[in-house]
Amino acid sequence: MTDASALPGRPLGGPIDGTGTERARCVLAPNPSPMTLDGTNTWIVAEQDSDLAVVIDPGPLDDGHLRHVIATVERTGRRVALTLLTHGHPDHAEGAARFAELTRTPVRALDPALRLGGEGLAAGDVITTGGLELRVVPTPGHTADSLSFHLPADGAVLTGDTVLGRGTTMVAHPDGRLGDYLDSLRRLRSLTVDDGVSSVLPGHGPVLQDAAGAVEYYLAHRAQRLAQVEAAVESGHSSARDVVTHVYADVDRALWPAAELSVRAQLEYLAGRGPV
Repeated sequence: MTDASALPGRPLGGPIDGTGTERARCVLAPNPSPMTLDGTNTWIVAEQDSDLAVVIDPGPLDDGHLRHVIATVERTGRRVALTLLTHGHPDHAEGAARFAELTRTPVRALDPALRLGGEGLAAGDVITTGGLELRVVPTPGHTADSLSFHLPADGAVLTGDTVLGRGTTMVAHPDGRLGDYLDSLRRLRSLTVDDGVSSVLPGHGPVLQDAAGAVEYYLAHRAQRLAQVEAAVESGHSSARDVVTHVYADVDRALWPAAELSVRAQLEYLAGRGPV
């Protein structure tokens, strides 16, 4: 879910659908909008010599899309063995229960309300289905339950809505918190520095081949927006809506409701730091 149009990093050329890495392939859901960009990226991840696949974010409740994901897996000689969720927003998770029914597989997520027939996910967990190694990375901030998945064999991280392939994401106040989000971006930055992560496989938009550049852009963008919000408050814009009209004047008005959530999160963050 995006609240700006600047492009972080450099996206992989070509269409989004079908792109990815050696072990990860994107299937694009047919739900484009100003908030979802081209649509939700459903990711199929598997070891090349395995007959099992993991699906991350089956997407909206669209039976055609869910069946297309299953067919895509089966065309590679595999079957879906596990479903993972990056977070609970409907464009990522609404189809999970139906997908679990179609594939007879468990759904694992941080939020207990989203789990089906499987255990939860927590920091430090390692998914090893079919010999695959996916490391669970907590990245709250966009939402409280946001997770990313580190795919070390491909030097990649699947970020859900924490980092997008185009634009920047909202902090979905009150569930999302800016302080948590900044910590999550720093955690992702450490993956690029210490763990060899070079590409981002986002929940929306194209693959980013410069993971470090994308995360640095996000951190710089957040610092800039926070300074603008602080200046707007100091100049007399007291409500979140007033701040949005002042700070986000260059952003498509269809995205202003999302921008207002981010502004509320920024105001809460500033209040926690002391008087503005």
